[in-house]
Amino acid sequence: MVKSYSERAEVHPSPVAARLFRLMEEKKSNLCASVDTTSTKEFLELIDKLGPKICLVKTHIDIIDDFSYEDTIVPLLALAKKHNFMVFEDRKFADIGNTVKNQYAHGVFQIAKWADITNAHGVTGAGIVRGLKEAAQETTDEPRALLMLAELSSKGSLAYGEYTKQTVEIAKSDKEFVIGFIAQRDMGGASEGFDWLVMTPGVGLDDKGDALGQQYRTVSEVVSTGTDVIIVGRGLIGKGRDPVVEGERYRKAGWDAYQQRLGKA
Repeated sequence: MVKSYSERAEVHPSPVAARLFRLMEEKKSNLCASVDTTSTKEFLELIDKLGPKICLVKTHIDIIDDFSYEDTIVPLLALAKKHNFMVFEDRKFADIGNTVKNQYAHGVFQIAKWADITNAHGVTGAGIVRGLKEAAQETTDEPRALLMLAELSSKGSLAYGEYTKQTVEIAKSDKEFVIGFIAQRDMGGASEGFDWLVMTPGVGLDDKGDALGQQYRTVSEVVSTGTDVIIVGRGLIGKGRDPVVEGERYRKAGWDAYQQRLGKA
């Protein structure tokens, strides 16, 4: 039997995951907006428009040309509070534990200070989890969480088979800090007491792919195979698209697919 977001929130060991589940239920949204723009002004304007429709915003903060903590992050956190969504920095850490610890906490971006969730590859082993967790604990009193990159949506991705299997094993090393995966389907774990969130990129209602190898699957397709959060970028903010209209369209599609998975639609 598939549990609802609110049921999962009640018993989840991670305060970050529990908060996200509650927020999703409250807003009737499992939509994460991927806002990849290179100017702070456009970045904040798009997020303000999409905010009411989303549970999560996914950032690539290092592509913003005019980034500053005061002018980019402080307003972002104000928007998160205004519209009640959480922040996921799609950093994709992929180094040894000591290096990622510094990358997460320090430098220009200071990701651990403001991002509720970040993510990492499993290629360097379980030390990456320990390094990131230590950085979070030493940087802030706010709870933080990590997603492991188990599968990717790009054509020719090497993240499959043994790599995916070992990444799942790394995720088991910390039940509270590692809350789930970037993946294309349910990653299991329930029989061992894990309740992993699955967030899936490469979701589109209109497009099938792009010239750089991205491949899109439909909302209903990914949710039916175990996705909890749909990650949508160009479908919301691509050329000629109205973020407000598309935000509602994807929010409704994601929520309807979730209701169907629960057997309520």
